[in-house]
Amino acid sequence: MDDPFWQSVAPETSFTQNTPDEGRPASQQTEVRVAYTDAALYVAFVLYDEEPESIVVSEPRRDGDLNETDSVRFVLDTYHDEQNGFVFGTNPAAMEYDAQLSKGGSGSSFGFAGGGFNLNWDGVWEVRTELGDYGWSAEFRIPFTTIRYPSLDEQDWGANFQRRIHRRHENAFWSPVGRQFNITRLADAGRLGGVRIGSQRNLKIVPYALGEVGDTGDAGTHSEADFGVDLKYSITPALTLDLTYNTDFAQVEADELQISLDRFNLFFPEKRPFFLENAGLFAVGKSQQVELFFSRRIGLSGNGEIIPIDAGARLSGALLGANVGLMYMQTDDLPGVASSSGFAVARINKELPNRSSLGAVLVDKSVSGDALPGENDNRTFGADARWGIGEYGLITGYVAQTDTPERDGDDQSWSLAGSYDSPDWSLGLSWVDVGEQFNPEVGFINRSGGYENLSLRALRRYRLTDGRWGLLELRPHFSYTAYWDPWSFKESGFLHVDNHTEWKNGSELHTAINWVNKGLQEPFEIYEGVVIPAGTYHTVETHLYAQTDDSKWLSFQMSATIGGFYSGDRVAISPSLRIRWGDKFVSEIGLVQNDVELPEGDFVTRIGRLRLAYSFTPKLGLEALFQYSNVDDFLSSNIRFSWLRKANTGLYLVYNDIEGYDGYSGAQPDRSFIAKYTYLFDI
Repeated sequence: MDDPFWQSVAPETSFTQNTPDEGRPASQQTEVRVAYTDAALYVAFVLYDEEPESIVVSEPRRDGDLNETDSVRFVLDTYHDEQNGFVFGTNPAAMEYDAQLSKGGSGSSFGFAGGGFNLNWDGVWEVRTELGDYGWSAEFRIPFTTIRYPSLDEQDWGANFQRRIHRRHENAFWSPVGRQFNITRLADAGRLGGVRIGSQRNLKIVPYALGEVGDTGDAGTHSEADFGVDLKYSITPALTLDLTYNTDFAQVEADELQISLDRFNLFFPEKRPFFLENAGLFAVGKSQQVELFFSRRIGLSGNGEIIPIDAGARLSGALLGANVGLMYMQTDDLPGVASSSGFAVARINKELPNRSSLGAVLVDKSVSGDALPGENDNRTFGADARWGIGEYGLITGYVAQTDTPERDGDDQSWSLAGSYDSPDWSLGLSWVDVGEQFNPEVGFINRSGGYENLSLRALRRYRLTDGRWGLLELRPHFSYTAYWDPWSFKESGFLHVDNHTEWKNGSELHTAINWVNKGLQEPFEIYEGVVIPAGTYHTVETHLYAQTDDSKWLSFQMSATIGGFYSGDRVAISPSLRIRWGDKFVSEIGLVQNDVELPEGDFVTRIGRLRLAYSFTPKLGLEALFQYSNVDDFLSSNIRFSWLRKANTGLYLVYNDIEGYDGYSGAQPDRSFIAKYTYLFDI
């Protein structure tokens, strides 16, 4: 920041808190400067601090949690449409944090609006930071080829800047943001005017080479080598073509283990980089409930087995005043698991003023090899809409239909939802209808066989200004959700009455009572040898959650649910302990346990989880995830060493191991070592 260039740029110094002292100026002097050249945008922060020794510095691992450290963030609404944008951020340890926004970003922690926030998007950019007796500073360089923007000689962008002072749990913004929102609320962004940049097309080529050795017990040992390449070309500043050959995802971290105690489908999020670019554009439906396109259906079996992806292409971005997305992926066959298939997705979305939009989608699966039993071609047709009402209201909905051979009858689905999210109130109401034969094979449904679902919610925020007992906010609320099958049988009902108490130091206490209804039309084997008879079960349970101040080096979270469960009782606990050692090391150990007592039989399920992360530098790190499940009686290990260059490319060394015990039925041993190197050619 001693560069004479920056001294000639006038700083913006007006920052307003939304937490803890809403409406007051930032407690510490804050400056931000913005400039640009023909090639890049530059953003510089000077963050003065009267107590520099109290600055909280956490690990610099890419896309870490900036709410757990002193940090800065800024958002760019490059189309100035209040719906699409990019977020960049860092902390004093020079963490690289970036995300892509769609559907208005939402920016709310409690509303039903569900804006698109894609943290797994990784752009090519740089940041440098400095700690000193004045506080700390950060300088960003964002190449224009990294972001998308209109082809105009002079442009106005939406922009906002945020500073977090973690010891006070303080968030302050250049353009004021309501207490119910955060930096991703694009509708509250300010204006960055007079941006003049030329059309900049560029080509990025990312080849990879991979080697793997493994040992699977009776199946023997194996070794293999492979290579592939991804290509990204900016046809215009707003429209991008992506090509992939022999796609591989060996560097992706392992999924977290889950144990289900109901009859319904588990949701695992997409983590593979190729599918995350512009992922929000392809999202249609209700998140984690009914998704018309779910990319994990491509290249992964229902049991998580990897199905080879031969090649793929995606065209996405803005064209002729609308957002368009075209994708085609071709998978190879996996004997006994899946036939070779082609997957095509076509998406168009027209954005309208005040967070509104209209869109349509077509998803097609075509089995190109010899179909296995149960495999069929499949198509999904859908349309969706959003209507922003005033500053806080939003109505969303979709309609969809599927076409599957040998499936006739009710193959449609639709939803209508409304939300209102003001500083004081958060309200939501939604209805979802899924036909019995609705079958989006390249999508996700949380419950098969069709259903009707009602959800409603009301939350009141009380921001306490007198500071009594260190309290910040009370959030009493209730929610209700119910499911009926196509014949009007009530499968489940859940009434939740709760209050969240939050202190200024970030500690929280949640106290809730739940009234639960579960309906079974046929016996349900909830655990091996434990079968619950058909019937309707009404129970009551108490739920407690507590967390301590996470700005300290040691923090703790605890969730407990105690009460009735089907025909008996359950005690469910999930404690976790987090240790932060300076800006290098973070560890977290947790347990998810259900202790169930039923007339039909007693059982206990446990998942233990240990995460370790050590960052030698922002680009050199070691991560480990160890998980134990007593249901399958195995310990899984995933250890990753990464030496990164740009946009998460570089060297990855990955070790995977499953250690089975007496109750484990899989191969023993089951371990592999993978080395993968990717290099980014930015042409």
